[in-house]
Amino acid sequence: MPKPSVFGHLALHYAGKLLPLEVLHSAAGHYIGTRDLDGPVSRESSEYFRSEKAAQRALQRGGWSQLPNP
Repeated sequence: MPKPSVFGHLALHYAGKLLPLEVLHSAAGHYIGTRDLDGPVSRESSEYFRSEKAAQRALQRGGWSQLPNP
C-alpha cells in the first residue's frame, strides 16, 4: 500500500508552496487541503466529508482521492 501524501500537490504546483495537508471546512463540508497564514491555499481532496472526524480519519489512513492537475 502506498504511503499517504503529507503535503499538498496542488498547492505546490499552483502556488509554489510546500504545505502540509490538513482538514479544512467550507460551506460544502470538510475537505483535505492546505492553508498558510493568509488562509486556505488549495483543496486537495475530491471528496467532501460530513464531519471533521471522518475527514481526519481519511487523512490519517489515506482514504481520500487527490484532485488531479488539469
